[in-house]
Amino acid sequence: MSRLRTPYEVGDRVEATIGPVAHGGHMVARLPFEDTSVVVFVRHALPEERVVIEITDVAKRFLRGDAVEILEPSPDRVEAPCALAGPGGCGGCDFQHVALPAQRRLKAAVVSEQLKRLAGIDHDVAVEQVRGSADGLHWRTRMQYVGLPEGRYGLRKNHSHEIVPVEDCLIEAPGARIVLAGEPPVRGTVTETVLGRSFDVAGDGFWQVHPGAPETLVGAVMDLLAPQPGERAMDLYAGVGLFSAFLAEAVGPTGSVTSIEGDRRASDLAGSNLADLRHVKTRAGRVDRVLAELDTMADIVVLDPPREGARKEVVDAVVDLAPRAVAYVACDPAALARDLSYFAARGYKLANLRSFDMFPMTHHVECVALIERVG
Repeated sequence: MSRLRTPYEVGDRVEATIGPVAHGGHMVARLPFEDTSVVVFVRHALPEERVVIEITDVAKRFLRGDAVEILEPSPDRVEAPCALAGPGGCGGCDFQHVALPAQRRLKAAVVSEQLKRLAGIDHDVAVEQVRGSADGLHWRTRMQYVGLPEGRYGLRKNHSHEIVPVEDCLIEAPGARIVLAGEPPVRGTVTETVLGRSFDVAGDGFWQVHPGAPETLVGAVMDLLAPQPGERAMDLYAGVGLFSAFLAEAVGPTGSVTSIEGDRRASDLAGSNLADLRHVKTRAGRVDRVLAELDTMADIVVLDPPREGARKEVVDAVVDLAPRAVAYVACDPAALARDLSYFAARGYKLANLRSFDMFPMTHHVECVALIERVG
């Protein structure tokens, strides 16, 4: 891979004033170069701070760096509670040096920027606190570590295979499930309870890692969609049936729910979790392929794709169902914005958006978008 033509090399240190936040937990700064400037994505900084940046990578079109000295700190800067959160530490937390309200403002700015840049949508965004992590610590109920000798654990540095030993990760929840990289998959199931309903989940299967996330997301989806008795609902990328269960309760026995999940084990568990709801049908298979096989329409759709988003083929298939509304659950604002542009091209618009701080101390943010047919 060719490198950016620049006078800056890895290890160089240079003073700069930090610009806006960027998607991915970095801040943007510009360093002088000839009659223009070169972009550097900086970790451990805040907008408008004056810092010393150490260059950590020279990529094809930009630089990466760490703020190793803070010359003029932001009023939003705090002392990181974990000694491993700064330069040279583990790569798990992006924002421990930022006060929690400011963390949420940064995340809101990223969501707004992605919507504008990728979908042409101007939308005011506010990131909401989620029950269960008032101080932003001890919330992660599943941790993946690298195993080290003598039963110790470690985490990898940002953009590196280098492992940092970790004695006490401050975002790990008490009693968290521990997964070791490279170890065989965990067998068996665990039971999770949401709003009084139990769900069996594979030991190595997907489930939200913030303890308040499932209830928060169910509440947001149901509030935005407002399912009505007798409606036909689709739950796409349904996992073990979390949204399907509450959709089924809302549409009642005169309605129907089709739950589609690509992972066979998760789909089988959804069938068991939803066995008492006779008006729910579970289907295993790739969402686009299953939708192509169905000869049906839908009134409402829940779309909860993986991080890369639904993509155009699935968006087109959803639009072909002619739903009155879609609730899109997104863990990546860039993928959400891209897919919203596909919906817009087919006559659907963003009607509402809620964003949640389900990953405090990191740059990650969860969104639930309500998408409605125009006209």
